Amino acid sequence: MAYLLTSLERRIAARLAAALAATGCTPDEWRVLALLADGAGHPMTEIAEYALLPPPTLTKLVDRMVAANRVYRRADTADRRRILVFLSARGRREQQAVAAAVDAERDALAARAGKEELDLLAALLTRLTERLTTD
Repeated sequence: MAYLLTSLERRIAARLAAALAATGCTPDEWRVLALLADGAGHPMTEIAEYALLPPPTLTKLVDRMVAANRVYRRADTADRRRILVFLSARGRREQQAVAAAVDAERDALAARAGKEELDLLAALLTRLTERLTTD
């Protein structure tokens, strides 16, 4: 099972990376942009968990995204010690373009593999992930 999951993940990740390359975005950046698209600021710990990145790697990535004016950091108004990350106006435009590329790739994948199969796989993976992450 581990081999099958890894094999499928690598194939899908390669397709996604190719689709994102046209937008100038990496899969890691896409995950950050996707989370921040809700307009709420998010702390680095939450972003790291969502983006599946270790904190030091995320810090470097967010630093690059700040330098590119895609995101910005601001202190949390409720707790000034906590820093939140937000999409900038440029980041929001880029996120929308990236989301369109990801949606197009998802549609292409569904056309090739079958929408029902992908929906079933997503449901099963979600269920298994929830069961295996709760103690």
